[in-house]
Amino acid sequence: MTITRAHGFKGMVAGVLSTLMFLTLPSLASEHPPLPPEDAREWTLRKEVDNIRIYTMDQSNSGFQAFKAVADLDVPLETLMAVMINPESCKEWVHNCTESYAFGQGDFHDRYAYSVNDMPWPVTDRDYVLRIRTRGNADTGEVVMDLNAVPGMRAEFNSRVRVDRSDTLYRFTPNGDKTRMVWVQHTEPNGALPGWLVNNLLVDIPVKSLQALEAVAKEDKYQGYQLEWGENGNLQAVVPTDR
Repeated sequence: MTITRAHGFKGMVAGVLSTLMFLTLPSLASEHPPLPPEDAREWTLRKEVDNIRIYTMDQSNSGFQAFKAVADLDVPLETLMAVMINPESCKEWVHNCTESYAFGQGDFHDRYAYSVNDMPWPVTDRDYVLRIRTRGNADTGEVVMDLNAVPGMRAEFNSRVRVDRSDTLYRFTPNGDKTRMVWVQHTEPNGALPGWLVNNLLVDIPVKSLQALEAVAKEDKYQGYQLEWGENGNLQAVVPTDR
């Protein structure tokens, strides 16, 4: 799948918005409110494209809305998780992500990653330092990922703007050979972007990213994986089937 980058001012803003979407991240600051519940009545449907629905919700003490994306992806959970455990996969499916890698000490359940989103000139590139936590339940087959911005874990670059406040939750629920993915996120972007403009364009970025994720998960390199469950019913790892 090819995603063509927009040009001009609208394209620049869309590029900035794409930095807000990744593996899009809860701040650990005590004053940062939690993500809104997935089943809250205040969600408003903003866009529906094929198998993807995008909702938004106003947030107290913030000029930026939270969004919820719900997608029924035509790929099994195992292949999606194979994508998710690859620390470089951000570049394959997150819109405008150009750099991504793991760093520090961590394991399957609790690890760290660094990523960069390319910004059209004259906007400065944004970068993320992420804590990624993964859990699963054998009884339901469901897998949940929390992605937390931890900006102080790595030194900042003069050439990039560090995104230091963002909350993301991914919930994957298997449905035969398909998977329902719920993606909830709220980010306070650094820089002087008006909230009304960000909110008007917010819905397009998760659509593009989820369309790309579905295509990437069908690639040969992500086939042949399985979930490894522990005796306690908790998810332990995502491993090749021929291991």
